[in-house]
Amino acid sequence: MPQTPPALLRTEETVTAPPVARRTLLHRTGAAARPVLLPVSVAVAIGAIFISVYLSAFHAPVARDLPVAVVGDAGTARQVADRLPGPPADTFRVTAVADERAARTAVEHGEVFAAYSPGPDRAELWYAGAHGPAVTALVTEGLAPLAAADGQRLEVVDAVPASPQDTRGLAVFYTTFGLVLAGYLFGIMTYQLSPGVSVRRRLAGLAAFGAVGGVTVALVVSAFGALPAPFAGVAALVALVALAVGAATMVLVRALGVLGSSAAAVVFMTVGNATSGGSLPAEFLPPWLAPFSEVLPVGVGVRAVNGLAYFHGDGVLAGVLVLGLWIAAGVGGMLVLERGGYRLPLPGVPRPS
Repeated sequence: MPQTPPALLRTEETVTAPPVARRTLLHRTGAAARPVLLPVSVAVAIGAIFISVYLSAFHAPVARDLPVAVVGDAGTARQVADRLPGPPADTFRVTAVADERAARTAVEHGEVFAAYSPGPDRAELWYAGAHGPAVTALVTEGLAPLAAADGQRLEVVDAVPASPQDTRGLAVFYTTFGLVLAGYLFGIMTYQLSPGVSVRRRLAGLAAFGAVGGVTVALVVSAFGALPAPFAGVAALVALVALAVGAATMVLVRALGVLGSSAAAVVFMTVGNATSGGSLPAEFLPPWLAPFSEVLPVGVGVRAVNGLAYFHGDGVLAGVLVLGLWIAAGVGGMLVLERGGYRLPLPGVPRPS
């Protein structure tokens, strides 16, 4: 039987051995670097997203299509719109209303941010201080000069004043965002502290968290007297916000493991907070961020609580529907993952039993 010459064996070894060694070295290097580089990459990415979103939203906020009403016909409304200051030209969206009663009702129900009634000798401006000082300054500085230019005496009326215990208009935001943060933490901690709990017990814990959290926040708000809203309504809305964020965070962590908590932080703590309307209404957001205010739990929760406290329930029904969809999606996703026996793809969060 012929034998391979030793020289040929040496040639084959010199060709095949180095690539195998290089692959092994790269594999070991990657395995050693991954625990260091992955947290660095995720943390830097979250920080970059946070800064980008907040700078985009607040470095130079400009209102767009801020709704205001003018008493009179469509021609009067167009004349007022043409005289409003700019740029930008689309700061205000002017609509006509039939009379002063309709104008004031629109302000009180949150349909417009201000209403202006020109007259031969006297003009009247209604606004809602509950929208915050930034909106108040914008509408008064924009509409008040019209009366002066026409030689009219202007009467300015705060039709919906903020609570005297909330001088900066931030009580609604803090009331809502407190349990957004808590819901995010609950969604993570339920796996970290109780890895072996069944999905039924985990969802029971979610329900208890929402109920207790809603009542607790309502008690704190009542103690400060910061919101002129019914106790039960505040408790229910805040509980829905807590359940929506908690359920969504739970399903993200259940599906993605460690990266799920990072995704929840970006969605709810960064984008949700920036677009909540707590410090500035959604009309002040850039066009690419404004839609998030209407779909993320923080934004719809802030509008619902604000509407309950000041604007005859404006945004409450829409908020309940959107938050209910978030809760249903989170709970449904949890049940689907459990029934399918889905295993966590990443280390760090044990698979529940």
